Amino acid sequence: MSYTIALDAMGGDHGAPVITAAAKQVLDGNKDIRLILVGDQEVLTKELNAIGLTACENLTIKHASQKVEMDESPALALRGKKDSSMRVAINLVKEGIADACVSAGNTGALMAISRFVLKTLPGIDRPAICSALPTKNGHTHMLDLGANVGSNPEHLFQFAVMGSTLVKAMDNNNTPTIGLLNIGEEDIKGDEIVKSASKLLTGSNLNYIGFIEGDDVYQGKVDVVVCDGFVGNVALKTTEGVAKMISHFMKEEFMRNPFTKIAGLLAKPVLKALKRRIDPREYNGATFLGLQGVVVKSHGGADAFSFANAIKVAVVEVDKKVPETISSQLEHLLMEKRAV
Repeated sequence: MSYTIALDAMGGDHGAPVITAAAKQVLDGNKDIRLILVGDQEVLTKELNAIGLTACENLTIKHASQKVEMDESPALALRGKKDSSMRVAINLVKEGIADACVSAGNTGALMAISRFVLKTLPGIDRPAICSALPTKNGHTHMLDLGANVGSNPEHLFQFAVMGSTLVKAMDNNNTPTIGLLNIGEEDIKGDEIVKSASKLLTGSNLNYIGFIEGDDVYQGKVDVVVCDGFVGNVALKTTEGVAKMISHFMKEEFMRNPFTKIAGLLAKPVLKALKRRIDPREYNGATFLGLQGVVVKSHGGADAFSFANAIKVAVVEVDKKVPETISSQLEHLLMEKRAV
C-alpha cells in the first residue's frame, strides 16, 4: 500500500539540504512511499538537482512562501505565517492529500499549528509528545516530552492510553506495561497529581505496574513511561547531556597517549556496536499523539539519516492507523467506566 508523507522542508537547524537528502534515502529504499517537499520551490529544486533528483510521481514540491524560525513564538507562527512550510504541510494532512506530516522545525509552533488545524481526538484534552528511548532490553516509549506543563491526573491517564496504544501498534505488543514516573516506587511518594493518576490507572484495564523512578527508565522495566511534559523534557535533555559528556570523556581518554590510542583502535569494533545500540539518530521521530492525524517531530539538528528515520516512523504510524486506534481504545474505556 502506498502512503504520502508531507515534509516541512524548510524546518530544522539545517533546512532543505538535510530534508532533500533524507527524502532520497527513503525513496531509494521504498518505492511505495510518496513524498511532498513543502517549501520554497526554487530552493528545493536547486537542492534536488545537487543530489541528482528531480520531481517525479513519488517526489513532488508544494511551494510555501514562508518559514517558521526555530526561535519564533508559537502564537506568531500560528497567526502570522499561514503560508509557512510547516502550516502548508499540516494543511495537506487535514485536506487528505497527505497521510502524515514530518517536521524538524520549532516544536512549540508545530504543536500549536497541528492542534489548531487537525484538532484533538474525541476524549483527548491535550496532545502529548512521545518518543522511543533505548533500554537494556530494547526500547521504551516515554510521554509527555514537553507538550504539556502542569498536567492533571486525567491528562496523565490519557497519556497512558495513547502510549499503550502506540506500543501495541508499533511493536506488536498486545499487553504493554505502563509505569508512572515518580520520585519513588512506594504509594506514599509523590504529589497528589501522580497519586490520583495512579488510582485511575489501577482501576483501568491497562497493564499498569505502578510507580517507577528515573533510573528505571533505561532498565527496560516498562514499555511505556508516563509523566508530565515538564518532567519528561528535563529527563530527556538530561539524558542527552549525559550521553554527550560520556562520549567526550571516552574520546579524551583514548587520545591521551600512544598506548590509549592503540587501545582505542583495538576497541573500535566494540565502540561501533555500542554506538549503534544507543545512537539517538536511530530513535529520531517523536510522535504528537492525540491529534486527528499523524504528525512526527524530528530533532531540530537531525542529519539526513536521522530525518529519514523520522519519516519511517510516520509511515508505520499511518500503516497501523494509530490515531484511529487511540480513538477506539478511548471509546472502549469510556464504555467500561459507564458500565461500572
